[in-house]
Amino acid sequence: MWDEALLIAGVVLFPLPALVLGARGLFRHRGYVTGDPGDRASVIVLVALRTLVLLLLLALSAITLVSCVGAWAKDVELHGLVYVFFTLDLLLAALVLLTFGRSEQRPARRRATPARR
Repeated sequence: MWDEALLIAGVVLFPLPALVLGARGLFRHRGYVTGDPGDRASVIVLVALRTLVLLLLLALSAITLVSCVGAWAKDVELHGLVYVFFTLDLLLAALVLLTFGRSEQRPARRRATPARR
């Protein structure tokens, strides 16, 4: 009973926010020059791979949540593969957060002084 609750809390607290942050950062990319047409293919591949990772993260989260809620409601034991899916879900969430799910760090702005010292 507590296993299902811990897995549900783990999916709700870590992979689902990572999914939202990853969706926000899906089309952000550094170093893309709009004047260079040869660079467009790499951006298309990058966005396609990010989309694939987000879809896999969504599928693993949904499978884990449905399995845990169903096992909790019917009071049956979880299958061992649910724990594997949960671990893969956490690892993919960490990948998303560490790569394209984080917000851009803007450089600190210096205070302007009226005259040089």
